[in-house]
Amino acid sequence: MHDLAFVGFLVALIAAGFRKPFLFILVYVYIDVVSPQRLSYFLLNAVPISLIAVVLAVAGWAIADDKRDVRVAPRQFLILLLLIYCWLTTLGADFPKEALDKWDWVWKALAFAIFLPLTLRTKLRIEALLAFMIVAASTIIIVGGIKTLASGGGYGELNLMVTNNSGLYEGSTISAVAIAIIPIILWFPRFGTIFAPDWRVKTFCYALAFACLLIPIGTSTRTGLLCIALLALLTLRDVKRRLLYVTALGVIGLAAVPLLPNTFTDRMSTIKTYQADESASTRLAVWKWTIDFAKQNPFGGGFEAYRQNHIRYDTVKIEGQGPQQTVDKTLEVDSARAYHSAYFEMLGEQGYPGLALWLAINLIGIFRMEVLRRRYGRAEGDEAWIAPLASALQHGHIIYLLGAAFIAIAFQPFVYMLIGAQIGLDTYLARKRRESAWRPITPRLKSGRLKSGRLKSGKPAAAA
Repeated sequence: MHDLAFVGFLVALIAAGFRKPFLFILVYVYIDVVSPQRLSYFLLNAVPISLIAVVLAVAGWAIADDKRDVRVAPRQFLILLLLIYCWLTTLGADFPKEALDKWDWVWKALAFAIFLPLTLRTKLRIEALLAFMIVAASTIIIVGGIKTLASGGGYGELNLMVTNNSGLYEGSTISAVAIAIIPIILWFPRFGTIFAPDWRVKTFCYALAFACLLIPIGTSTRTGLLCIALLALLTLRDVKRRLLYVTALGVIGLAAVPLLPNTFTDRMSTIKTYQADESASTRLAVWKWTIDFAKQNPFGGGFEAYRQNHIRYDTVKIEGQGPQQTVDKTLEVDSARAYHSAYFEMLGEQGYPGLALWLAINLIGIFRMEVLRRRYGRAEGDEAWIAPLASALQHGHIIYLLGAAFIAIAFQPFVYMLIGAQIGLDTYLARKRRESAWRPITPRLKSGRLKSGRLKSGKPAAAA
């Protein structure tokens, strides 16, 4: 019965896609985010549903979609360059077999990010994409929120439907993504059109935002706490009563502290004593190794290059207070430790050129959303939704970049969908501006045709 529910949903969605081919794009988004084949016992595991969805999506666009107003953005070319560069580093990777395993899903994420903006020709499509991304992620987030309320969770203990600790099912990754999508979630109760923003939609969106805030607590991830702090800071840009907002945050924070589980507060306390925390000490040692490795290998070592690292670091524990303090240093030796940072992931695997391309793709996105935010900041009527959406996409992207400093999610497919939505919004608005600026070159007048600034009667056009 469990498998039949998933199969029935996908079959119904694919069947609807034959009437509206854009739905095939949303089918692929759902499969890529939720990975229902991981949740299935047999039926979906036996069929390459991801391949079927992407073939239908590309074929539907190629055959049925109107391509007269398609625009290609510079960032799509940058993603293509990154794709080609990653392919080249994979050919010469230090660990060929392991590199091919990662390349197998990375190229799909990059290729889909290039293709996705070509399909986002209307506001409805942009909104539908974001709605599907949020709903797909919410299948994981809602489960995590409920389990956090029921049990309190714990680092590495919160079961998010599957035991496979990868993709959005990894604790730190889902914590960063959950906080990053809160600004987009809160956009829908104000400007959403697919579902009328009535009390039911508002209730769901606010409850989902609350569930997103619970995920870092349930997973006990320090990355999630930092992302929450950044979200609170970014929100200051848009609120009208900032003093009231800051006061409310302080009151809520103080009231929430006694309610937090001990597993969360104990792990958050290690932020101040990072030298005593093996996880934090390991990260610092790996980052130092990666910098030295890049100096000798400026073009990177290919995917999974971290497997060759050998690190030595000290963990420092301080006991007692004042003059009675004792410092205990312990030398630790380890090897093949992961990067725990998207920035060092790019530096170690793709070298300086890959890191530069990746940074350009992300920073240009933040800059372009700021341009749209300022350009449409005072827009009203049919354009009132634009600036808030650009701001939400920008804030989500900035939160991702903070989370990426502590998680190796440089190629997280969900984030590249977010980038695709940014590009789609940017190109859609560029086309609308071009259309609104168009005017006939030779308008007809009642008394004759305009020619060289004069009418047939010989009088200047301005006088007429």
